[in-house]
Amino acid sequence: MITPSAPEYILDNFEQTDRIAMLVLHRDFGETIQRITSAQKAASPEFQAWLRYKNANGSDIYIGMNPLKKDASTRTKEDIESIKHVYIDLDYGGPETLESIENSSVVPKPNYLLNSSPERHQIVWKVEDLNLEEAEALLHAMAREFGGDPAATDATRVLRVPGFANKKYKTDFYVEARKESAETYHLRDFKLQIDSQDSPRYNYHNRAKRESSPRTNLSQSEHDWAFAKRALARGDDPEDVIRRIADFRGDEKHTNYPRQTVEKARHELQRASDLQHLRGTLSTFVNEPNREQ
Repeated sequence: MITPSAPEYILDNFEQTDRIAMLVLHRDFGETIQRITSAQKAASPEFQAWLRYKNANGSDIYIGMNPLKKDASTRTKEDIESIKHVYIDLDYGGPETLESIENSSVVPKPNYLLNSSPERHQIVWKVEDLNLEEAEALLHAMAREFGGDPAATDATRVLRVPGFANKKYKTDFYVEARKESAETYHLRDFKLQIDSQDSPRYNYHNRAKRESSPRTNLSQSEHDWAFAKRALARGDDPEDVIRRIADFRGDEKHTNYPRQTVEKARHELQRASDLQHLRGTLSTFVNEPNREQ
């Protein structure tokens, strides 16, 4: 069994000159840092030391799984240079779902299995000759077939990096990758039925409703705002969230509506983060022992 380090994982999945996005996310402080750089630099000792420092101080570490264009400064669909990976994020089902994928006749043997948190997995296949539309339809179909996280069906999605701690829990959980195959696959190697349920518009509509309040009388605008808030909180690129809302809404709303919705969600998340930070500071101050003797 091959368990690669973070640099080995990066260089095995990308050419050294590929431009990739590395995302550093500190949930408690509401800090999101994205660095777009070459795979060679991302795997370098200096860059890895910086990532380890940020991870040790509470940040989660992610990597975009598809290379970006040479002049890209953001991680949106328009910035994607090529499709090199498809993936599934398994939040439920644990070992049973993982086993069903490994033994499945409709998907080939995965290249990597990542233990991203207790009984949760991210599964990665290397691919080539897929365009963005084909890749996202396949991502939707795999998530539907195996019960994967529907939020992880964008070609711009970031996944965890092996060797770094998952900071979502009280106790650090170190992400580990297991290499299963060295093959590079094509669309024909996936035998899933791709239908209208796997279109980006259909997927957005259902995700927006699923991720909003359980109340049944929400307006579509409220669904859009709740969707934007959840997407930003998990580290999605704001420009990509704007585009998803715009694509779904079409000409139904004025042209500034998607951006205003995302800005409203960003302000709300920042306000909540500032409030949480203030509470932590006050708690520390109140509980600090009196040093005056």
